[in-house]
Amino acid sequence: MTDHDSAETLDVTGQNCPMPVVKTKQTVDQLDDGDVLEVLATDPGSMTDIAGWAETTDGVELVAQEDGETVFTHYVRKTK
Repeated sequence: MTDHDSAETLDVTGQNCPMPVVKTKQTVDQLDDGDVLEVLATDPGSMTDIAGWAETTDGVELVAQEDGETVFTHYVRKTK
């Protein structure tokens, strides 16, 4: 497990597209600049969905992703 000093953890396990991205955006909007959000998801599509969202969204940066056997972990930093 990677340690990115997450300010908060969002558990969207059991939810499918588009909810992991929707809830990630809602939670990131509430963070302070520089904070990292850890997102736990079971939807395999979240790997590409969250990466694509972060790449096309100002104010966020995808720090890392971990492809677990059953849980996919994403680290998203609010940049502004």
